[in-house]
Amino acid sequence: MSRYDEDLTAPRTLTDHEVKALLRVSGERRAGFRDHVILGLALSTALREHEVAGLNVGDVFDQGGRARIRVALRVFKRSNQNAAEQQILLSDAWRAKLEKFRAWKKSHGESLDDGAPLFVSRKGNRISTRQLRRLVHVWQERAGADVSLNFHALRHTACTTYYRLTTDVRATQRFSRHHSLRMVTRYTHPSDEAQARNVQRMPS
Repeated sequence: MSRYDEDLTAPRTLTDHEVKALLRVSGERRAGFRDHVILGLALSTALREHEVAGLNVGDVFDQGGRARIRVALRVFKRSNQNAAEQQILLSDAWRAKLEKFRAWKKSHGESLDDGAPLFVSRKGNRISTRQLRRLVHVWQERAGADVSLNFHALRHTACTTYYRLTTDVRATQRFSRHHSLRMVTRYTHPSDEAQARNVQRMPS
């Protein structure tokens, strides 16, 4: 099997049950609200870990403190350095949650300057991709996951879910921000969630 063929195999994704458990557990503790927002944002927008880490307050909020509908991304994959500016769209529900998160940041004394990082570490620095990779494993363990998937699996889950909702490859390409339409075909494969449902239908 070639590397290209491997890239087009069905990606590892979280099941609907695992997503709900992950968000429920991370949302139960006020101290975990930052992580809850990070996990949920990745699962709803398909942001990559370096894109999450690279977000600034001004990228997400306007001068009045309202969450933007369109968020411009200034950080790209190394293989795509010359790409035009990419954008993600936020739902009304996510804009409301992010505005709640802004209030949480303010209550914790975090900077709300436009150039300040949206997500900061416990030490007050911009959160690192290494910390993002660690926290997704920590919360999956707390949620009782049988197998812990990496942070990129959140992006795969978001893209697969989007395709399942739309069955539109072109729309999924725009959502995932993949340059190649052929790469998007991997999200048309049966997801781990679909496999789990099918197993339940097997004779017993």
